[in-house]
Amino acid sequence: MKALFILGMSIILFASCEQKAFYEENTVIPTQKWDYDFTPEFAVHISESQKSYDLFINLRHTAFYPYANCYVLLRQEGAGLKDTAIRYELKLAELDGKWTGNSAGNLYEHSNLIQENITFPDTGKYVFTIEQNMRDNPLIGVNDIGIKLISK
Repeated sequence: MKALFILGMSIILFASCEQKAFYEENTVIPTQKWDYDFTPEFAVHISESQKSYDLFINLRHTAFYPYANCYVLLRQEGAGLKDTAIRYELKLAELDGKWTGNSAGNLYEHSNLIQENITFPDTGKYVFTIEQNMRDNPLIGVNDIGIKLISK
């Protein structure tokens, strides 16, 4: 009986230990129309250069977003990094058109893992910039965009 109680408590504790975000910030897209010129920046202060992180891009859109995906360019700048711009595809819907992610009414929220186990070469400030990279300008139906870093 005691062993069963300990096992049950261990499962509950393990299940409740979600990884907390080291950094998470989202920026609202004005009037839900994401223009090429609107490139939100996210400044992250890294205090431990040996720590690894998982990097996510957060995106919230309305049911009126016209596509099943969204292409973005992510730029990373900081001490010891080359200025890079990498294109990512964020999957937002299944092939049958059903939205993925969490929904609240007419709003759908996605958190897409784009890089695992990244490390930073030095301590200090690192800036991430996100640019929409779709054919439409402005891109309608995007509510907000952001990044999340989870420490490992």
